[in-house]
Amino acid sequence: MAEMERTLILVKPDAMQRGLGFEILRRREARGLKPVGVRLLQVDEALAKRHYGEHEGKPFFAGLVDYITSSPIIAAVFEGPNAVAAARQTMGSTRPTEAAPGTIRGDLGVEIGRNLVHGSDSPASAEREIGIFFEGQPLAAWPRDVDRWTFEL
Repeated sequence: MAEMERTLILVKPDAMQRGLGFEILRRREARGLKPVGVRLLQVDEALAKRHYGEHEGKPFFAGLVDYITSSPIIAAVFEGPNAVAAARQTMGSTRPTEAAPGTIRGDLGVEIGRNLVHGSDSPASAEREIGIFFEGQPLAAWPRDVDRWTFEL
């Protein structure tokens, strides 16, 4: 069995404005990932710059900050074996027109700049991003009966 991982998911402003927030979270849970933290928040400029810090100085940085601060978002932490890879596969390609049918972006997205959802790209990124969006907030640790039917524990 694979080691349990955690990953951060952000339901971006375009998904929130389109009423897709809970559909995006539902697809992670349907995949078998367990929610251990969920927040509805308005990202301020400082938080946005911290999250997108690796892109500071690039021509698109200001647009990223403006976009993520334009509407409330949902930040969620999901847990499971290979959670990062499973969550990213469920999202689909960053370019929605190249994303496979059945993925979030393949079914619901059209443009790369409005691609609905962010997911951590590695366990190390997940740890860093969870620390940014859930700083000082405990995550739930809870047994779920269905896990024995979903995972080879």
